[in-house]
Amino acid sequence: MRRREFITLLGGAAASTWPLGARAQQAIKPLRIGTLSSNQRAGPTWVAFEQRLRELGYVEGQNLAVEFITTDNVDHIDEAAQELVRRKVDIIFVQNHLTLRSVMVATSSLPIIIIATNFDPVERGFVTSIARPGGNVTGMYVRRPELVEKQIALLAETFPGKTRLGVLWDAISAEAFPAAERTTTALRWELRPLKLDNAPYDFVAAFRSLAQSGAQMVLVLHSGLFSEDQAHIAALALQNGLPTMFTDKTYADAGGLLAYGPNLSAAYRRAADYVDRIAKGAKPADLPIEQPVSFVLTINLKTAKALGLTVPQGLLARADEVIE
Repeated sequence: MRRREFITLLGGAAASTWPLGARAQQAIKPLRIGTLSSNQRAGPTWVAFEQRLRELGYVEGQNLAVEFITTDNVDHIDEAAQELVRRKVDIIFVQNHLTLRSVMVATSSLPIIIIATNFDPVERGFVTSIARPGGNVTGMYVRRPELVEKQIALLAETFPGKTRLGVLWDAISAEAFPAAERTTTALRWELRPLKLDNAPYDFVAAFRSLAQSGAQMVLVLHSGLFSEDQAHIAALALQNGLPTMFTDKTYADAGGLLAYGPNLSAAYRRAADYVDRIAKGAKPADLPIEQPVSFVLTINLKTAKALGLTVPQGLLARADEVIE
């Protein structure tokens, strides 16, 4: 299997030294969380997840163990999912439909917590409904079509004279792409799509191709396989003179022009709350899937200046964060 990292951290050795009162409140063995991710463990969203777990009293090496498998090869996700289940974890945490599908094939009983940012878990048949998931899956869900429509509307407001939109996407973000097609058609824009295959991706060639296609702006759909290259992607967009919209504000922090989407770090913290509730006896079938109610608009004025662009004052006034 191709993977950039395989980290196995086991805890519990310190349990024998806990005070009797603490031991009475803890499980006999550490809670074991397993995850299969296209991101590295040091990423900001995973850090937020672990921080919330510590706030809830789960300390790795004491009452918590983590099985973290990172792979950038979608062709081997099934094998990685089976390996994860063999590690005898108590709860599995996943972030995209490819890993969820593989994990659900590997186990029908283990609780699975999701952050669905690129797919509809009901439409794909992973759960019965948002309010009553029904099976062994629950978590967080961002309605991607509505988000893509809003992102494109913000691009239209920012650049009223531009009509050629490039879209960068891959297998993980594939479900969001039709929303981009529908929205650009409704606006009578020209679409310049570019799908990336075979990670690790060649972003240099991708942005060169987008610029050569005549794209005047670019929407980068959310994918875990893009996340570790945020600064690189932002720099390439600038080098090719392409104003770019992202989902996660961390892209704007890294130099991207615009970002609009849910606070993903907050979503990961909420996923840790699900871990806690399930560890204490709740069943995924009975825990409604939550949807974020607030979204963050971030504008990087330094990048706008470097691109020679003026951001409308009305948009600046509505931004949650302006980077100057």
